[in-house]
Amino acid sequence: MTTIIAEIGINANGSVEIAKQLMDMAKECGADVVKFQKRTIIVVYTTEELDKPRESPWGTTTREQKHGLEFLRRDYDEIDRYSKYIALPWFASAWDLGSLEFLDKYDLPCHKVASPMVTNLQFAEEVAKRKKLTYISTGGLEDLCMVHKVVNIFKYHDCPICIMHCVLEYPCPPENTNLSMIRTLETEFPGVPVGFSSHAVSPIVGYAAALMGARAIETHITLDRSLYGSDQSASLEKSGLEKLVDYCKIANVVKGDGVKRMTEKERVNAKKLRYWET
Repeated sequence: MTTIIAEIGINANGSVEIAKQLMDMAKECGADVVKFQKRTIIVVYTTEELDKPRESPWGTTTREQKHGLEFLRRDYDEIDRYSKYIALPWFASAWDLGSLEFLDKYDLPCHKVASPMVTNLQFAEEVAKRKKLTYISTGGLEDLCMVHKVVNIFKYHDCPICIMHCVLEYPCPPENTNLSMIRTLETEFPGVPVGFSSHAVSPIVGYAAALMGARAIETHITLDRSLYGSDQSASLEKSGLEKLVDYCKIANVVKGDGVKRMTEKERVNAKKLRYWET
């Protein structure tokens, strides 16, 4: 089966109530888990970057924008409580070691090494030590050398992983999706599950990935793609998420196992219809 990860990320715009609405939406559509993003703002961004002018609902600097988007401990406590209430698991991609330690406070089912963090081998080592299923995104890389280094770290720590093909474009146009990388990653890392982290706005792309064998599909979700935020336009609204879940269920049925055989109904029809050489 294909695991559907509904990425809320920063699309809640710092509102726990919007986060809950998105969690409800993911639950209603049949997603398996929701994901957030956790950052320590002063660690992830430089002072120079934070002081840059930037108009947002929270002020006129990047610092105000980043803090406005970020959830606090009390917010995650409520998200964790609500997750249990609606029986939909959650996890988050940490963007620094402090955030990883913060997430340790919750009994999360898995971790994520986001594409921007995949080159940080110290961070990968710390995640691997947790020995929880970890999704490793591979966007923004010229080749697979760094992916091999990260995978070796997780193998050393005997930590289960799923490598996620990803293209760092928001949104990603279909012609740049390059889903054949799923097969490439399966060949390059035999025995390791491979998935797809989608920034496409059509559920058909995720369906195609499932047909190609993606074991997990991660997609950003939103209440409305026109809302404020850099990720909203690369997200699926409710109707799109519903279609993605349904399409992936179909994909898991129709792709089969690749072994040529005759069904019982085929056998009956072949007997009636086929020309037999005499």
